Amino acid sequence: MQPLENIRVLDLSRVYAAPAGSMMLADLGAEVIRIEHPNGSDSMRDWGPFVNDQSTYYLCANRNKKSITLDLKTIEGRERFKELVKDADVVLENFKTGDMERMGLSYEELTKVNPRIIYCAVTGFGQTGPLAHEPGFDPVIQAMSGLMHVTGSAEGEATKVGVPIADILTSNYVVISILAALRMRDLTNKGQFIDLALLDVQMSSLANVASAYLNTGFISERLGNRHNNVAPYQVFHCADGPLMICVGTDGQFQKFCTMLKREEWAHDSRFLTNTMRKQHEAELVEMITDITMTKTRDEWITLLQQYKIPGGRVNTIAEALEQPQFIARDMIGEIEHEQYGTIKFIKNPIKFSNLNIQYKLAPPILGEHTNEFQKSSLPK
Repeated sequence: MQPLENIRVLDLSRVYAAPAGSMMLADLGAEVIRIEHPNGSDSMRDWGPFVNDQSTYYLCANRNKKSITLDLKTIEGRERFKELVKDADVVLENFKTGDMERMGLSYEELTKVNPRIIYCAVTGFGQTGPLAHEPGFDPVIQAMSGLMHVTGSAEGEATKVGVPIADILTSNYVVISILAALRMRDLTNKGQFIDLALLDVQMSSLANVASAYLNTGFISERLGNRHNNVAPYQVFHCADGPLMICVGTDGQFQKFCTMLKREEWAHDSRFLTNTMRKQHEAELVEMITDITMTKTRDEWITLLQQYKIPGGRVNTIAEALEQPQFIARDMIGEIEHEQYGTIKFIKNPIKFSNLNIQYKLAPPILGEHTNEFQKSSLPK
């Protein structure tokens, strides 16, 4: 038994933000039905690299789903979709604002078919505001949210994060909001319209950077691997490569000084508190680097673990996927598809004590399950 068994999701979404969210719902047992145009409507299928002619980008966000094709621009396609809505719990889409309304498939119209339907619309900028009808891809959102301003080296240009972070964060909110709406429906027997905007999500994820400005006017700057408010809290170079060390408290700094055999630093007036260390960060970092260069990363990690100070190697992707901790957590899975074979994937990171996460279906090829849903509607 899985927690979302008997929940049916009609997934009209494309690319990553919403599809990754519906994949998590599918991992928890929901029946997720991808609905695409017969000619294909998800550009991710065309983004390489490819394995057995399948996009690895598409594969990372679409396991445990079924795929059918409908042309929603035709009367027949829209009527077929409404038939599916009758027995559905959730509609998820990330068309531009107004597109579903123009096709006669707005939340208001679908509630006439199923008053209990939960409708989640994911857009770049939301359903309201001056940019509501504009497209918004992840890099644009990273730029507009200010995230790029605080990412990258101080001497370099503003830099986007190396993964589609606005999409990833939004996918989590897709799951949170739909689960909350399902719970509310349990209590009220009524559906819900959910308006999720990538810009809202990314702005809400600015955390201390936003809080610092809103409450004090402090403007965080781009500092590379340094922290705007804490020191020492950055990458240090060792004999064989870079190592991230995060000394977050005064107590940790005292232990750090002992570890470095520089106990006198803990009593130095320049370094007594985090505020003072931040004011004298340049000289402190130079002094620390002179010492970290004398040992390898693994030697320092052994000491950091001994003194309970957070630290870790700056890994390549290959090193990260092969590190013993990740392997010990059994986080890499394999799943078979009868047409394109075996694929590997990163498992869902949630580990329940007594709830099932299952990996039943490989990411579907376009329209793979259309025949399964040819009847006017199917019982759940």
